[in-house]
Amino acid sequence: MSTIDSISQASTTSSSSTSIATASDVALGKQDFLTLLVAQLQNQDPLNPDDPTEFTAQLAQFSSLEQLFNLNDTMESVATSIANSDKMSALQTIGKEVAYETSSFEYNGKDVEIGYNLDGTASDVTIYLQLNGSTIKTFNATDLSEGTHYFTFDGTANSGVVAPYGDYKIVIKATAAAGTTVGATTLVKSEVTGVDLDGSDGGTLETYAGSVSFNSIIGVYDKSSSSSSSSSTAQSSDDETDTSDDESLVEEIIADAADDAVDAAIEEAI
Repeated sequence: MSTIDSISQASTTSSSSTSIATASDVALGKQDFLTLLVAQLQNQDPLNPDDPTEFTAQLAQFSSLEQLFNLNDTMESVATSIANSDKMSALQTIGKEVAYETSSFEYNGKDVEIGYNLDGTASDVTIYLQLNGSTIKTFNATDLSEGTHYFTFDGTANSGVVAPYGDYKIVIKATAAAGTTVGATTLVKSEVTGVDLDGSDGGTLETYAGSVSFNSIIGVYDKSSSSSSSSSTAQSSDDETDTSDDESLVEEIIADAADDAVDAAIEEAI
């Protein structure tokens, strides 16, 4: 009788001996296998012993199976360690700003930093912020170069009134000089206010602009440096920027300062 047959008969006998036995009650482990193997060797027919070659092959199969079980346990342990490491990293983002790709955000009265990434140079980029299917705010991008750019939505609607609170959708339209479409994705950068460690994706970050999976973020920034380094790359469609008055004022201040310096020099010479 072969080892496999012995195990099969033992399993069948154990299963039929009780009608309420569970799968774990009749499952054979490593120790059970070795016990049956030793019993088989002790009770084999001396006139018809087991084939040594077959016996060696069965031992090799058992050894390989045991190594696979050990490897599986090790991989599960590694996966658990990585998941715990991600959760610890997620906790360190509290109070910092994170950037992530998204086509929606939650507006609750705080300014929202919105970004867009262009696959190539565009001639025209328009971003629409929509609430319940209606366009509340329209931005015309001023930075049309390839790459990632950000601008700030301060909560002012196209009509000039305060935009209503709610879940907004970001729609972007980017075209090149030839009229072809330029690939573009939208992003949001927001401060992390809390972390939910449930789930298997490293936890969920709670931000002023909504929730995002930790594994979905593409950048983490200190709030102070992010705010100081960011610049507006989009202009509201209802705004008209006129810098001529500012330039004239600066020139007037410089001229007055120069005149004062000349007068002071003359008085000192006299």
